[in-house]
Amino acid sequence: MQCYTELTPPTAVTHSLTLQFVPSQGTNLVVAKTSLLQIFRTKIVSVELETPDSAIGRTRTSTRHDNRPANDDYGLEASLAGDGLAARTDRANTARLVLVAEFSLPGTITGLARIKAPRKSSGSDALLVAFRDARLSLVEWDAEQHTLSTVSIHYYEQDELQGSPWAAPLSHHVNFLAADPSSRCAALRFGPRNLAILPFKQPDEDIDMGDWDAELDGPRPSKDLSSAVINGTSNIEETPYSPSFVLRLSNLDPTLLHPVHLAFLHEYREPTFGILSSTKAASNSLGRKDHFSYMVFTLDLQQKASTTILSVGGLPQDLFRVVPLPAPVGGALLVGVNELIHIDQSGKPNGVAVNPLAKQSTSFGLVDQSHLNIRLEGCMIEAITAESGELIVILDDGRVALVTFRVDGRTVSGLEVKLLPPDAGGFSLPCRVTSLTRIGRSVMFAGCEEGDSLLFGWVRGQGQTARRKSRAQDLDLDLDLDEEDIDDVDDVDDDDLYGEESVTKQQTALPTVAKNGELSFRFHDRLFSLAPIQSMTYGQPSWLSNSEDERNSAGTYNDLQLVSAVGRGKSSSLAVMNLAIQPKVIGRFDFPEARGFWTVFAKKPVSKSLQGDKGNAIRSDYDTSGQHDKFMIVAKVDLDGYGTSDVYALTSAGFESLAGTEFEPAAGLTVEAGTMGKDNRIIQVLKSEVRCYDGDLGLSQILPMLDEETGAEPRVNSASISDPYLLLIRDDSSAYIAQIDKNNELEEVEKEDRVLSTTKWLTGCLYNDTGGVFAEQTAFKGAKPQESIIMFLLSAAGALHMYRLPDLKKPVYVAEGLSYIPPGLSADYSARKGTAKEAVSEILVADLGDTTYKSPHLILRHRNDDLTIYRPFRVRRDSAQDFSKTLFFQKLPNFSFAKPPVEISQDDTTDPPRFLPMRRCSNISGYSTVFLPGPSPSFILKSATSMPRIVGLQGSPVQAMSSFHTEGCENGFIYADTHGIARVARIPSDCSYAETGVSVKKITIGEDIGAVTYHPPSQSYVVGCNLTEPFELPRDDDYHKEWARETLTTFKPTLEKGVLKLVTPVTWSVIDTVEMEPCETILCVETLNLEVSESTNERRQLIAVGTARSKGEDLPTRGHVYVFDVADVIPEPGRPETNRKLKLIAKEDIPRGAVTALSEVGTQGLMLVAQGQKCMVRGLKEDGSLLPVAFMDMSCYVTSVKELPGTGLCLMSDAFKGVWFTGYTEEPYKMILFGKSSTKLEVLNADFLPDGRELFIVASDPEGHIHILQFDPEHPKSLQGHLLLHRTTFNAGAHIPTSSKLLPITQPTSSIEARAANSSEPPQQAHALLMASPTGVLAALRPLSEAAYRRLSSLAAQLTTSLPHPAGLNPKGHRLPSVSCPPSGVDAGVGRNIVDGVVLQRFIELGTGRRGEIAGRAGYGSAAEVRAELEGVLGWAGMGYF
Repeated sequence: MQCYTELTPPTAVTHSLTLQFVPSQGTNLVVAKTSLLQIFRTKIVSVELETPDSAIGRTRTSTRHDNRPANDDYGLEASLAGDGLAARTDRANTARLVLVAEFSLPGTITGLARIKAPRKSSGSDALLVAFRDARLSLVEWDAEQHTLSTVSIHYYEQDELQGSPWAAPLSHHVNFLAADPSSRCAALRFGPRNLAILPFKQPDEDIDMGDWDAELDGPRPSKDLSSAVINGTSNIEETPYSPSFVLRLSNLDPTLLHPVHLAFLHEYREPTFGILSSTKAASNSLGRKDHFSYMVFTLDLQQKASTTILSVGGLPQDLFRVVPLPAPVGGALLVGVNELIHIDQSGKPNGVAVNPLAKQSTSFGLVDQSHLNIRLEGCMIEAITAESGELIVILDDGRVALVTFRVDGRTVSGLEVKLLPPDAGGFSLPCRVTSLTRIGRSVMFAGCEEGDSLLFGWVRGQGQTARRKSRAQDLDLDLDLDEEDIDDVDDVDDDDLYGEESVTKQQTALPTVAKNGELSFRFHDRLFSLAPIQSMTYGQPSWLSNSEDERNSAGTYNDLQLVSAVGRGKSSSLAVMNLAIQPKVIGRFDFPEARGFWTVFAKKPVSKSLQGDKGNAIRSDYDTSGQHDKFMIVAKVDLDGYGTSDVYALTSAGFESLAGTEFEPAAGLTVEAGTMGKDNRIIQVLKSEVRCYDGDLGLSQILPMLDEETGAEPRVNSASISDPYLLLIRDDSSAYIAQIDKNNELEEVEKEDRVLSTTKWLTGCLYNDTGGVFAEQTAFKGAKPQESIIMFLLSAAGALHMYRLPDLKKPVYVAEGLSYIPPGLSADYSARKGTAKEAVSEILVADLGDTTYKSPHLILRHRNDDLTIYRPFRVRRDSAQDFSKTLFFQKLPNFSFAKPPVEISQDDTTDPPRFLPMRRCSNISGYSTVFLPGPSPSFILKSATSMPRIVGLQGSPVQAMSSFHTEGCENGFIYADTHGIARVARIPSDCSYAETGVSVKKITIGEDIGAVTYHPPSQSYVVGCNLTEPFELPRDDDYHKEWARETLTTFKPTLEKGVLKLVTPVTWSVIDTVEMEPCETILCVETLNLEVSESTNERRQLIAVGTARSKGEDLPTRGHVYVFDVADVIPEPGRPETNRKLKLIAKEDIPRGAVTALSEVGTQGLMLVAQGQKCMVRGLKEDGSLLPVAFMDMSCYVTSVKELPGTGLCLMSDAFKGVWFTGYTEEPYKMILFGKSSTKLEVLNADFLPDGRELFIVASDPEGHIHILQFDPEHPKSLQGHLLLHRTTFNAGAHIPTSSKLLPITQPTSSIEARAANSSEPPQQAHALLMASPTGVLAALRPLSEAAYRRLSSLAAQLTTSLPHPAGLNPKGHRLPSVSCPPSGVDAGVGRNIVDGVVLQRFIELGTGRRGEIAGRAGYGSAAEVRAELEGVLGWAGMGYF
């Protein structure tokens, strides 16, 4: 069988919501990405003002500290300039999103609803989540566990709720969730006409005696709790909800036969909802018109009954949504395709037509605004201001319109729609919006399924009486921030700080100015997206021949890169993906002796003449945190194995040797280096001593490692520097702590705690707690800097000790169980006796994040270089609680495995392996990160909107690394690999890493991409795009003379037109374009190895393009097959990459049907063309025609054709009639049908998956099912192979595989040799199937051996029952096929299923004890065996060539 693994998380945003979810964080934004639930908070940062276009294209913005001049070497100019330099820069406060937590759910989210504070104890809102197949989960935030807490689960999948036996299953209906604005109840519409009502208790509600009257009925009796106590524990638990019930819409009103949409309304004492429905199904072809009705019902939750309040009939049949409006407007806005209709609480309608088609589609009275010519399909509407009721409308094409109401008292007399052009303060979103949520008073989140989701804000233009600095109003975001975010804006300009109050007063005094002001929009932030993935290919990286980039990049790029067509509309892009970071190399040097790098910046010593008050003022005023590095200390090992150290001066181009200083190279190998004493001293830690230098590398102090009591001279193993403290861990497992005084002299700190002296310490580090995460509760803002240094020590017994320096009397926190790697670590955690411990070789506490937000994380490095990341959080129950009781550590998911070290022969010339500590880097291309050296060089990267990800560095193992910040390499790094090559490089800023865990570079194309392919001879990509253009009737038609008199000139329908583009990977720009005929759409583009000469049998790789030409439903669809070559031409001046063009070789007209799929076939250079209802083999002739030689009749519409390379075995899938498995022979030319699947199977994509001598067929249907079929003519049920065997069906949920690539799996040499030794047959190439989905998920399907399948299936079953699952969902049930799934073939699966890799990867979440226990239950000898097997099936295993 196989194992299914998701390689990237879903990125398509389907739903969003704001609520008070996490305590003390203000308003949270909850975002649903099909099966991923993310919780964000907002943060204010100060950025430079920029245009909306440039704001969209930027991924990270420099912070307010990056304004220092580049040539101000020592900060003197900046200090003398004071704040004037920053004041001259036009800056603005911008709202950014910060990820709080994310949860992968085994289900597909179909709705979100806010439930206001159902429990008094929590004080926060609850979240109601709706899933596919009528399920609801009520969740709250568990502050003590820092995770979701499931309050209740509600299922409405019972058979008695399905209706008649012939009714469609639940999966064929769209479930819709709505909640009452006052949180009195929620409603889930599921099935054709079912409405589930879930009531919620109110604070003053008593379910038992809701109508008790004390005056009439006497005193209220107390509850009898005697029967509710069992074994001293109460079994009565107060729930925030009452029992739910299901209403039939036809029971509410007999006319509710075809419900369209419903929503709960504002300003009603009882839960009241408006529903849009009809007694007849909507149809344009039957001439039906104005048969919709809008009805308002009020619910009696106690009696489970309803009452009709009002009903409005005769509404247009193109209405599709009900938008409830709060006061002062009230009522509801009905949204149609061509109109907007408002119905107030009395049933009075007011409508407006927004295009000319409204007059033809309805007779309802509408105000004519047809000159707007806008379409409302797929639009999203949200209120801009609650006071005036003004609404923002984002259209399907991204344009923005405003809806305003004319209110006379409490009556709405009309509404007006205004389209905002870009030159009038408006803006346009690049793609269609699926959710629109207002976060603050002037900030809104637009979630997108077809591109990046955007956070944008707006300000109103002000008159002469407004403030002079109007940008302060732009900064007034009113986001309901928490205390941490408020502290972040304390140091912005005064106008920004006090802008909120002044603007609020102005709007109160002058409401007419605010109402009539023009809106100006600006983008604030974005959420990265890969959705939808339309097509995939892979190619080789390319540079200009003999260029400097080509020479510098040698050894830093991989063989292949995965290129996907993602997004739609203006968001359409090419996403270039690599598994590891491909650094941008600035300089490349041979440096074989380098074993360590440390770059430092130190202040020059002030002369005695300036050491007075003025000199001290100069010293203390300017900050050096952003200055360029000046020196680099290098640890070296010569050919004789002798360790030395040297110092170099850094230049803009690289570094050069420095002479004439007191730096002594022969002192030994450097262990650590840095600066202390406010950058006045350079510290060099050697094995036997610590040396201090001034800013000119003059030796000022030597601190030897000598124990005065015993006379021993322990040697230093590791060191950590955090001004003004120094921590050394020595080879006798002792810790040495030193502090630098005001005279810049290092002195040892007395160890007052006896534990410090007697405990054996394995590793430790210092951390500067600038954010106050580890601060005492009594700590206040502006505390002394030395009190924020935290020392972390790991004892040999596996206990974590924390000291708040300089206090060494006792630790402030002790956690005994760190070596057990528990999911949650606390001071009182204890493991069972006999539990195995993990071998931890290093701990490091470092800030991870970007320029927007960073936070501390505890990183554990295991002996095999695997990493475990913990995130600290605080839980304060009361002010008097001890610090150790408030600090907790939560293990974060990390699914990457370290590579094993490369075995090298031990000879005399090879120096012994050294332990290479992790490096903490404060700014590498905007990231606060940690670098892991060794066999698996990796960065731990985290953005403000993602979790920490471990992303590898492309190339050989790294043995030395340091940050490198010079004028020629801003915020870069330098590293040396095991081949003796040192590189100065940067992390490319145009790529995204932390969002998906891989390197992704998006190149905007701006037009819908249907297909992409790579042309190896020219090293270029060919992209098939489709753009929309107005459709015009043919004026020369002989049968329709009236078409020549067409009068529709402004509101024409649109059709797609294909455009073929040639893209060079050198600059990722379009160098050639070929347009198709009008109304001709590109459906497929493939690179095929075709025979171009019948006489010489010459083969050439050419570009084949399949198109469809459709001019309407009344005309037949035709197609074309184009064959292009990429020819060399003379490039344009100054653009050497434009040396290639597309050249048409052949064109074949297909009179019947579209060309939907192309593939190579056979061994003679022919192509397989899916044209209409036939699959035909064609050969390229020298006259430019395509000669048909064989064919196979199909049924309806061919979605894909594939050939197992070089075998003639072909696979064809039909959109409605299943899969055909055929064979192609060349003597004679013939196609033979081998086997078929069920004819009821709808197939979107099909592909081969060979496994040794077995051949499997993988097919996916529109509901997300992955069907595994097999051709086995020896099986008795297959009727000698005529019927394909159905092995299993796996439910991928919303991640429907719409495209796939069969890829080879590379295996370690050791495993190949071991398999060859145990088998007499030669090893066969293993394969994996890479699948892409519209949600942005890349998944892999790998075949498993029988033994591995049994073990992994048992492991998945153990994990399913042992782990808690968010929202109370069932992962096993989620993967089962739905009831409506048709059989895909003859059932021969014997109860087997595909192993769920999403469940397997959660094995890493367990602690050491639980890992060993579950590994034993699953049949493994140890947890190490589980890790070894998971390493081969999870993630991108075997695809290291990307």
